[in-house]
Amino acid sequence: MINEKMYGLGDEPSAIRELFAYGMARKAEIGAENVFDFSIGNPSVPAPELVRETMLELLDMDPVALHAYSPAAGLPEVKEAIAAYLSERYDTTATSGHLYLTAGAAAALASSVAAVTHPGDEVVVVSPYFPEYRTWIEAAGCTIVEVPAAVPSFQPGIEALRAAIGPKTSAVIINTPNNPVGAVYTRESLEALAAMLREREEALGRPLYLISDEPYREITYGIEVPWVPSIYARTIVCYSYSKALSLPGERIGWVYVSDAADDGDAVAVAVAGAGRALGYVCAPVLLQRVAARCVGEPSDVAAYAENRRLLTEGLSALGYEYVEPDGAFYLWVRALEEDAQAFSDRAKEYELLIVPSDSFGVGGWVRLSYCIARDTIERSMPAFKALKESYEAKLSS
Repeated sequence: MINEKMYGLGDEPSAIRELFAYGMARKAEIGAENVFDFSIGNPSVPAPELVRETMLELLDMDPVALHAYSPAAGLPEVKEAIAAYLSERYDTTATSGHLYLTAGAAAALASSVAAVTHPGDEVVVVSPYFPEYRTWIEAAGCTIVEVPAAVPSFQPGIEALRAAIGPKTSAVIINTPNNPVGAVYTRESLEALAAMLREREEALGRPLYLISDEPYREITYGIEVPWVPSIYARTIVCYSYSKALSLPGERIGWVYVSDAADDGDAVAVAVAGAGRALGYVCAPVLLQRVAARCVGEPSDVAAYAENRRLLTEGLSALGYEYVEPDGAFYLWVRALEEDAQAFSDRAKEYELLIVPSDSFGVGGWVRLSYCIARDTIERSMPAFKALKESYEAKLSS
């Protein structure tokens, strides 16, 4: 007999993926140029040339060696390269034994949650949040506790988080730069969060882990993204090259357990054990080697910055309300009615594919992914204008 919980997860629609699939079908029907797809965070910027060069060089290796298994946690030389890069860039000491290579940030987060929780524990998240957090938390037998971000800054609300952390809390997940809002947590916010977590650890008599989800770390617009392990010792960083190197389909990332944590050695072993239990051993080896060679390769942020400018200026001129993003490549826009799903559905009538906020844990907003062709943004403005006028006409009638 099948596992009903797993059946439910398989049958449960994902608002993002469902809209993306709808968009693919719609483009086939009426032409891609007639659909304005802001649904999914699929980078439109090509991977850096160094990625292509590295892949071509690797193909000259002995194919048996190239495609062989790596150790479960990843190739030692790859982990050494990443650890050296982290140590130099963030003026810290990162050791390769605290790194676990994964098939993207999803495997990194699922392994991290499983490593530091027990069934019945609670994991706190800041809403709005990436929808799959709930899946990974509940798969570990834990309960998700949602705490709204402080509005309008969308920084973590420290007092609200303090109130949510209790005897069953094992971890807090943060995401900076943030998906879906684009907020980057300031050093001041992170220092306040760290101080609060240390206070709660002492009061509760149990460790509290901070899981920092950072696939958008390299995509920012003139703002610092603080290195969280330097602020809170008991930090686990989950990273992916999907966005930084435009490799979303290749699934390569890592978990780093802070060397500053007093239990860091044990947590790193637990992460490896969780990866084993979940079937995440031996991340794609070809991509491991690419990551080692391209670990410090800069992202082409300029294209995203231009798209952000085009989209925000265009929507501002039309009277839409949104949160100015400091990082990532998403725009958080206020829906023109309380029901975000209804607003998203209505937008489809104008071939606008925008993700409703309900699956991110809040109502009344939509997420627009602007890692798309510049031309699509420019041509979408009449559709956004017509959508807004349809609401204005409804109010005046």
